[in-house]
Amino acid sequence: MRRLIFSILLALFAHPALAQDGPLGLAAPESVTSTGLLRYILPRFSLKTGIRITPDAGGDLILREAPPGVPVFGRGETVYFLTVPDDPRAARFADWLTSEIGQRTIDAFAEDGEQLFTSAVDIVEEEVATVYDGDPVEGARVSLAHCGRCHVIGPQNAGKSIGSTPSFAVLRTLVDWEEKFLAFFALAPHPAFTQIEDVTEPFDPQRPSPIVPVLMTLDDLDAIMAYVSTVPAADLGAPLQYQ
Repeated sequence: MRRLIFSILLALFAHPALAQDGPLGLAAPESVTSTGLLRYILPRFSLKTGIRITPDAGGDLILREAPPGVPVFGRGETVYFLTVPDDPRAARFADWLTSEIGQRTIDAFAEDGEQLFTSAVDIVEEEVATVYDGDPVEGARVSLAHCGRCHVIGPQNAGKSIGSTPSFAVLRTLVDWEEKFLAFFALAPHPAFTQIEDVTEPFDPQRPSPIVPVLMTLDDLDAIMAYVSTVPAADLGAPLQYQ
């Protein structure tokens, strides 16, 4: 019987699926470790889940003061991001930190009655404007020659457009103005009279252009995009109020 029990215990501890995993290490900056936050939250996580995580400068979990990672808490102007390795225990820790219980735990940590960290973090993504390689001066010339037939492209032809077509300044107010300008030749009514070299198909001989066709190259389009990016969006005033 004793030999049988010994054999069962040996099989249990030798089987990798049943053997107890060691603790995960968490590397964190001094601005966090010096406050005692990790000593406060890690035991509470372990008590809740049974997963051990210990402070470790060479740990698989990494807490940083900048991306990449999951934003988990902040202090002042600094937001801390957690990089999570491919380990279900690490994913469980990240989920716990961002859960209601984890957030309450972070918010409850205080020194002399003063809250040190906050779970409420706002991530502001910096908007990067697209820079076009074309020549804006050439773009203004091409726009006036081709688009100025119908659109006001700027002061160059103010008051000389078709009244039903929006000006470049009005088009610049659209959220997707770049997409619309880049693909203008595919948007009605342009396909009927516009061709971009090496992009669009030739006109159907049975359906020729109803007006003098607009013939452009991709370089012309690049130049137009460079010019349009310099056109200020029109001030359309406050939204209409309905009663």
